[in-house]
Amino acid sequence: MSRPADNRAQFRPEDHPNDSFLLTTVVGSYPKPKWLNRADDLVDDPDSKFSEENLKEAHDDAARVITHEHERCGLDTVVDGEVRRNEMVEYFAERIDGYEFNGPVKVWGHNYFDKPSVSAEVAYDEPWLVDEFEFTNNVASKPVKVPITGPYTLGNWAFNEAYDTEEELVYELADLVNIEIERLVDAGAQYIQIDEPALATTPDDHAIVGEALDRIVSGIDEDVRIGLHVCYGDYSRIYPELNDYPVDEVDLELCNGNYEQIDVFSEPEFVPDLALGVVDVHTAEVEPVDEIKENIKQGLKIVPPERLTISPDCGVKLLPRDVAYGKMENMVEATRQVEAELDSGEIDLEEPVPTAD
Repeated sequence: MSRPADNRAQFRPEDHPNDSFLLTTVVGSYPKPKWLNRADDLVDDPDSKFSEENLKEAHDDAARVITHEHERCGLDTVVDGEVRRNEMVEYFAERIDGYEFNGPVKVWGHNYFDKPSVSAEVAYDEPWLVDEFEFTNNVASKPVKVPITGPYTLGNWAFNEAYDTEEELVYELADLVNIEIERLVDAGAQYIQIDEPALATTPDDHAIVGEALDRIVSGIDEDVRIGLHVCYGDYSRIYPELNDYPVDEVDLELCNGNYEQIDVFSEPEFVPDLALGVVDVHTAEVEPVDEIKENIKQGLKIVPPERLTISPDCGVKLLPRDVAYGKMENMVEATRQVEAELDSGEIDLEEPVPTAD
């Protein structure tokens, strides 16, 4: 399939205030309301009268709250904050035939991860995200983006006990992700984000990820925007290879590293659209608008405005909720100010943007 496609205009609001348009979005996760965490605990308590039906209502309420919170801060495309999900691999492993859980595994320090095992051939049973998307789409007044963990991370972050190679497992999972995306598109989804945080940490497998993405987008109409989110790693080890990936947009975590890696993408020319992280999800401080504006300009070193998407570095679920909202609100305001300055000619696209210190 020929990617990237010119499919971002559909997300421009009819009442957009500027001629220039930088698409604003979020990566996915958002802090859950504290009462939702309590509800999750109650449903597992045998002495509680809190039922699965009660929990579904709580999840619906939380999804409604976070979707509207995203809309209030002005984002062009919204997510429900992934309020129904636990972790990015566990959630899908619980829904894919062939996975099983055998208890948490220590990953670093005192942190544990409920790492699943692939003990049998993986298979697609019933949709993973369609109900979630349909609910959010009915609640939202803006386009809804659907984040989905990619097959490479689903395979790499699990114990492989069923396949001769991890590569074989990843390709089988890619075929399942393709089925899920087809179901989502049938339900009306137009913006899908594939999350592959494992890629930048094991870059020698970039060719496997490319083949998996080919399988994922097979048969998906080019009107559907396909993004790839990558974070935490040495991007020089996967660039320019990612230019060959069949995606419309690549979302990169660069703010946390003070844009020290931004020049990696200047040569050769960056082919997909760039979704640039402009607020740091690792700091519980709300960056001022002027600082975020300078971060946005770093992206203009790589792509023109019509190919630049603005987002936080990664999911914001570990931040205090008021901080997460403040970051999103200032991010949108900074973006709209940069658009206005582009319209007025205050930002000269021919003039080099200073490299981060």
